[in-house]
Amino acid sequence: MRKPSTGVAPEGTPAVFLCSLAALVAAALECAWTAVAFFAATVFCLHFFRDPERPVPTAPGIAVSPADGKVVKVARMPDPFTAEPRLCVCIFMNVFNVHVNRSPVAGKVVDTAYHAGKFFNASLDKASTDNERCAYALEDEDGKRWSMVQIAGLVARRIVCRAEPGDTLRRGERIGMIKFGSRVDVYLPDGLQPAVVVGQKVTAGVSMIAAPQSPTR
Repeated sequence: MRKPSTGVAPEGTPAVFLCSLAALVAAALECAWTAVAFFAATVFCLHFFRDPERPVPTAPGIAVSPADGKVVKVARMPDPFTAEPRLCVCIFMNVFNVHVNRSPVAGKVVDTAYHAGKFFNASLDKASTDNERCAYALEDEDGKRWSMVQIAGLVARRIVCRAEPGDTLRRGERIGMIKFGSRVDVYLPDGLQPAVVVGQKVTAGVSMIAAPQSPTR
């Protein structure tokens, strides 16, 4: 069995390299405080851009969290592609969380939509419609439609989208990231119910956030 490991997201490699190089140059020039500052920046970048391997659940029909963080909202909201009200699970990532985002389900990327916008606090309701964001329309293996939205926050200034229309994704596969504090919303299809509550902490690719509804008697 492959042992879990923690790497660095490709987007973080330039920042780690530049900070570590600056620390070495400052040390060589005997600029102690500057060297310490750049060393601290290197450690921060390594921590922020860390990308650990995750054991993705294999139970049928479930959805996993697309992000590390805390559930800040579970409510019906207009779907970003159809505008129809759907149950949505909103997850807020602070600056200390892993920021690599993952696909909540296995399936195909049907469409994507990028919207330039503002940078309100990502935990606010208006962030879903006013902030910079990138939306994905996904079709799972059962033909059900999901929507996932990466939302930039107060500090976040760049959304990284790795998936494109036509791509086939595994559950828990890396789909992109948002830098420096942000939010991810997942819109559930009919027949699924939330498996989390507001305030609950979740782990990307590991925590179950939705499951098929129990049959009514």
